[in-house]
Amino acid sequence: MQAISLTRLADDLLATARKADSGRGARSLHSGRDRRLRQTLLALRGGRSLDEHDNPGEATLQVLVGQVRLMAGDESWEGHAGDLVVIPQSRHALHAVTDAAVLLTLTPRP
Repeated sequence: MQAISLTRLADDLLATARKADSGRGARSLHSGRDRRLRQTLLALRGGRSLDEHDNPGEATLQVLVGQVRLMAGDESWEGHAGDLVVIPQSRHALHAVTDAAVLLTLTPRP
């Protein structure tokens, strides 16, 4: 059994993001070729974004710290700590309104 403190890891990755030129920090928590379910904790410095990209499968985004905006076409969603959204199957982008950490959970298309 493997246990991880998301709170502690989010704090560590936010510290990394604040120092990084890219304004990001990330760590894969559950992944691998032998696993369908994948989880990544991602931290973004406020004002930074992940540019528009395709959704590779079924995915959710849980906000652990801060505030983010998920944009997909004409739709936009603002999430705060404790919020969860199902990511649309369309192209989308993520913007950190404040310093933020999110847990991305996805199952790639077969």
